[in-house]
Amino acid sequence: MSVAGESRGRAQQMRQKAQEMEQTAERTTDPDERTRLKEKARRLMEQSEQQARTGGGDSDPML
Repeated sequence: MSVAGESRGRAQQMRQKAQEMEQTAERTTDPDERTRLKEKARRLMEQSEQQARTGGGDSDPML
C-alpha cells in the first residue's frame, strides 16, 4: 500500500472512531462524560481532516 493510501486509511479510521465516540456521548447520561466524549470526538475529527488534507504523517523535507 502506498503512503497516501495508508494515510487515507488512517484518516478514515480516525473519523470512524470519532463517530463512535459521538454516538457513545449521545447515549451517556453523565453530562460531564458526554462533554468529554464530544470534545474528544471533535478533536479526533479535526486531526483526521488535517491528515487527509496534508497526506498524513510528518512531512519532513530531510527524508
